Amino acid sequence: MAFKMSTQKVTGTINVVEIGTGDKAIKLGGEQVLPFYSFDGETGNAPVVGAEISDIQPEEWIDCYSKIYGDVWADPAKWAKYVEDNTEADFICLRLNGANPDGADKTPEECAEVAKAVADAITLPLVVAGCGNAEKDGKVFDKVSAALEGKNILVLSAVEDNYKAVGAAAGMAYGQKVAAESAVDINLAKQMNVLLTQLGVQQENIVMNVGCSAVGYGYEYVASTMDRVRLAGFNQNDKALQIPIITPVSFEVGHVKEAIAPEADVPEWGDNEARTIGMEVSTAASVIIGGANAVILRHPESIKTIKGLVSALA
Repeated sequence: MAFKMSTQKVTGTINVVEIGTGDKAIKLGGEQVLPFYSFDGETGNAPVVGAEISDIQPEEWIDCYSKIYGDVWADPAKWAKYVEDNTEADFICLRLNGANPDGADKTPEECAEVAKAVADAITLPLVVAGCGNAEKDGKVFDKVSAALEGKNILVLSAVEDNYKAVGAAAGMAYGQKVAAESAVDINLAKQMNVLLTQLGVQQENIVMNVGCSAVGYGYEYVASTMDRVRLAGFNQNDKALQIPIITPVSFEVGHVKEAIAPEADVPEWGDNEARTIGMEVSTAASVIIGGANAVILRHPESIKTIKGLVSALA
């Protein structure tokens, strides 16, 4: 008897969200099956990989990055252009660390000027992340969204404390895409999506940031949350969870000791550049297999490796 492949049919499809403009624009989502299950159905758009840069020189990044980016990272626009020309990144994530009230405390207007300079310097799609202070980020994202109107950027992220300001400005007034951020919980993820859509942001303009941790740091919670989110979207046809996922891996890996501790402190662990690449790659591979449609990384070698993995599996 001839072998007949058994397939699992689902009722839901992940929305397609486009970021950027022109030939370099990227599309997230569109899948009807679990990641890379091409034998079951339509896998949608392949996952994409972004490179993180900062509006200020990141003193906390390990020494290897000064060798890679030291000639350009004093100027975010030049840094972005260097990344576009010298790495395999599909998009660039500008993290506005300088807005932090406990740090440089740049004004929203200053942040918008930097974001516009970066956007004008590149043809790749742009994701703009804040400093992590919800109140300040709300003000910053308003000015950035206005300055970059027509660029079709993704604002990362709207949280419970600022989603009204971010959603109204980025997602409605200026036509940008909005990432709904939650803390590794399916119910919180769904709630943020519902809050944004009730505010008036079209679901086709929303991406989820469901949270992340570096592998070894409670990653099993991330894995189970992503599985539940995707299965609810597919099998239960839950419209509120049929939204692409972006995962800022580098934000997490960049501060765990296994990735950044100097070799002089833990010689038995070896070179921290190799370790940070390993942590980025293993975490990014895990979230992509779990359902992430986009990941953000720092090291060019990490980007290259994950791009190769996606190419081999897609």
